[in-house]
Amino acid sequence: MNPQGLISARKGLWGGAVALAVVVGLGGCASSSVATEPNPADPWEGFNRRVFAFNDVLDRYALKPAAQGYRYVTPDPLEKGVSNFFDNLGEIRTAFNSLLQGKPGNAGLASTRFLMNTTFGLGGLLDPATHAGFLADREDFGQTLAVWGVGEGPFVVLPLLGPSTVRDTAGLPVDWYTYPLTYVEDDTVRYSLRGLEILDARASLLDQEDLIRGDRYSFIRDAWMQRRRFEVNDGDAGEDTFINDDFDFDEDAFEE
Repeated sequence: MNPQGLISARKGLWGGAVALAVVVGLGGCASSSVATEPNPADPWEGFNRRVFAFNDVLDRYALKPAAQGYRYVTPDPLEKGVSNFFDNLGEIRTAFNSLLQGKPGNAGLASTRFLMNTTFGLGGLLDPATHAGFLADREDFGQTLAVWGVGEGPFVVLPLLGPSTVRDTAGLPVDWYTYPLTYVEDDTVRYSLRGLEILDARASLLDQEDLIRGDRYSFIRDAWMQRRRFEVNDGDAGEDTFINDDFDFDEDAFEE
């Protein structure tokens, strides 16, 4: 799948973005020249497609092969543990944004998850909180801005970072500074962890690439927007101006 949904579909490296900061990011397996009708919800489509193609080259020749190698040499239990570790770090961002959104219950659940998994889950490698029934909805600052009444703005594809909207792009700095890895002082350790997070996020989407149908750019844009609106609206997808009659999105297929 185009990692341009990487962390959007999974979590996002900028601290839920690292949009996948580089991971979610890299364009992915997209590169189709199929013509489509202009979509009023994507007024910058020409620019977005060019960035998408740029990201695609980086993914095809660098990120995807690296992710395939990572999956090949990493035992499944260890790979799951790595995913748990980075997901656990994201609970801090969720707790912070839940408070800003007036959701103390979700903030408490996220805090409980972080403390339980960090303490009893070997630093987050294991996920005892989920087994104990503590589940929290992931929140980021883009969602907080939505709760505060900030409009979504046009869809945009960011270099390296992948799919976004103007609102979500404005929230990236806050997501960055509410993510623990940002504060790791040792550059070698910080960059190594970032790289591992990117590989893990990209590897998690390798099996989903066959889901893409038709024009890849449009498919990934529509899938990303539908899921993002689902997250922003707390489970209510609402009216989707992106989806057309030919688009069939299976939410369950994108679950981890």
